[in-house]
Amino acid sequence: MNTSTRAGGQAATLSAALLAAAALLCISLPAAAQTPAASAPAHGAHSTHAAGMMEGQGEGEVRKIDRAGKKLTLKHGEISGMDMPPMTMVFAVKEAAMLDRFKVSDRVRFKVQQSGSTLLITELDAARP
Repeated sequence: MNTSTRAGGQAATLSAALLAAAALLCISLPAAAQTPAASAPAHGAHSTHAAGMMEGQGEGEVRKIDRAGKKLTLKHGEISGMDMPPMTMVFAVKEAAMLDRFKVSDRVRFKVQQSGSTLLITELDAARP
């Protein structure tokens, strides 16, 4: 028997042994250990995830107020809990009355919920200096 045949036979035996060991591990591990993705926290686990809803909070500067449309344009910093970088964007507000206390250029703190593509400000307060 030549050297390459012997090496090939040893590799096949080793492969079979490794497969058997892997199969044994899968059988003996609890189901939770076999599927870490199923038990691992979702991305952004510090935010609320109920039926695809995420919550975050941030600070920003009021750029435009649309009381009739219940919308607020903010130039905001990073929104924690949503992995959203700083930008200027339009948000819907939960209640139009939330907008009555503010004017363009005011600094605000806010909480926002995202459900699908909808971003809704649920809390709006003056930012502390």
